[in-house]
Amino acid sequence: MHLSSARARAITSIQLHRVSTSEGSKLWATTSMAENAADGGAANPIVFFDLTLGVAFKNHFESHVWVAWMTLGILGEPLGRVKMELFADIVPKTAENFRQFCTGESKDPRGLPQGYKGSKFHRVIKDFMIQGGDFLKGDGTGSASIYGVKSFADENFHLKHDGAGILSMAVRTILYYSRLATEYGPRQNSGPNTNGCQFFICTVPTPFLNNKHVVFGKVVDGMDVVRKVENTRLRGERPASDVVIAQCGEM
Repeated sequence: MHLSSARARAITSIQLHRVSTSEGSKLWATTSMAENAADGGAANPIVFFDLTLGVAFKNHFESHVWVAWMTLGILGEPLGRVKMELFADIVPKTAENFRQFCTGESKDPRGLPQGYKGSKFHRVIKDFMIQGGDFLKGDGTGSASIYGVKSFADENFHLKHDGAGILSMAVRTILYYSRLATEYGPRQNSGPNTNGCQFFICTVPTPFLNNKHVVFGKVVDGMDVVRKVENTRLRGERPASDVVIAQCGEM
């Protein structure tokens, strides 16, 4: 997957500005200069998260929406930052759903911000992918969207799972109850046209997922951090220590 020269220029041409947080502290953030270009149009959104092995905590968002970022884990070992471009020019509905869950613009039925902040990567399969985004249940069974329903249809399959760093939509896991095991266990996923809040980042090319999952972005910086998550100690497919999104937003 290659960026057009115009998109590449828009992404690499940046300027610095200061952004206030809810605690009154300051941070440096980057904004595409294409946002202010009279004839260039806006570049695709860039979101990022800072990953840490830590402990999950309750969702909380600052009120600003122009700087989007995620920090995985508030306690524990910092893993680093991952930046992702969202392909809003190709899958605008899917990209916007993810972007709003990064910024906290989306509200739950009580009118409170909802999104990825405070959630964790609940599933990791080495040499395949890392999966997160279930801020409702934390185990892959939750689903929500910004469109007033729990899930929405597959937008298109124009983009392919052609390399490491591809960002794609994951679907909800449906659980069944086994009387013999006296416990719930994974049975199947919810199938086509059930996109919600869950996503995964590929760590290798996964062409067998083409035309089944909607690709909507790609890691543009921090693939080494994704590798750290991929290689974290596991219990089955779950990280032994939570990999938590402590902060998230849009650049």
